[in-house]
Amino acid sequence: MNHQIQPPRNPDETSSSPKFEWDFLVSSSITGGHISDTLGVIEVNSQGTLFATGGIARKIRIYTLHSLPLFTDHATACRVCICTSAKLSSLKWKPGSAGRTMGSADYDGGIYEYDLETQMPVFERDEHDGRRVWSMDYSSWDPVIGASCSDDGTMQMWDPRQDGGKCVAKIDFGRPVCCVEFSPYGDALLAIGCADRKAYIYDVRKMDDPMAVFDGHQKTVSYTRFVDDRTVMTSGTDGCIKMWDVEDQNLIRTYKGHTNQKRFVGLSIWRNQGLVGCGSESNQVFVYDKRWGEPVWVHGFDPHDQQGGTIRTEQGFVSSICWSQVGDDECTLVAGGSDGVVKIFSGKRKPLTSMN
Repeated sequence: MNHQIQPPRNPDETSSSPKFEWDFLVSSSITGGHISDTLGVIEVNSQGTLFATGGIARKIRIYTLHSLPLFTDHATACRVCICTSAKLSSLKWKPGSAGRTMGSADYDGGIYEYDLETQMPVFERDEHDGRRVWSMDYSSWDPVIGASCSDDGTMQMWDPRQDGGKCVAKIDFGRPVCCVEFSPYGDALLAIGCADRKAYIYDVRKMDDPMAVFDGHQKTVSYTRFVDDRTVMTSGTDGCIKMWDVEDQNLIRTYKGHTNQKRFVGLSIWRNQGLVGCGSESNQVFVYDKRWGEPVWVHGFDPHDQQGGTIRTEQGFVSSICWSQVGDDECTLVAGGSDGVVKIFSGKRKPLTSMN
């Protein structure tokens, strides 16, 4: 399939070089982790008040987003801690649960939902033959429906209303499937990233064939993210992020700068302003503006002690990242590292005079 570069869709995308329009600072750093506490996922709730982390430590931790001191530790900062039976790869706040229910996927092939007040599982399914589940998500089109994808080569959609989570759709790609994400815009679209180096877009009402196939990465597609109702970003272990037009099936732009050759480093879109956050195997946080292929901000992720001094550790990597979707001229980005450190970044748009 030959993809042609699509012209920019609005005048703001015609600038030849990126403009640094934002000021970022570290508002909080949560330490106390170590190499056995690698964070695989961070999820901010829809209200922008809480965030959850999960990883190989077999714990779901819930934190308040905006009331943490500059330096703290996990034991002090954590509001809720739920111990799980397996390492965690994915977390999602369940729509319609008023922030009370958290969905999770794990390395043992399990999908669970936890009541955060009782800290007990209220739903469980295991349909991936015990193989590692890399990603799960809930539909905004029908918020009860969920989807998961796994090392077993399948993407499965399931409905808790049917026989305790009956599989209502299953696609076998024959290769590990790394990411599944429903469109957050209320339509019936589903994006899937696969180890066959391709990303797929499906209409969940007719799953026989994909409505779009994006073939442009040189290695595994590890993340798929909706930018808006017609645009999707994909990230691969070829060190590239790509933005695609779903309707025309054209490649719009390629983003390079971060290092990603073999690990999951996170990908998140602040949809309000089109900022893209990702981690890097260089142990840095990268922020791109969707209008330009070069990063607009890069921050080193060296952990700090309670007094702000740098802790000397073995080289790690930034393994997870998530924007709060709340805000317009102010933003919040949460990132986690392979050593268990969490950093919260606050951003403000610069005054027009300072950008000239």
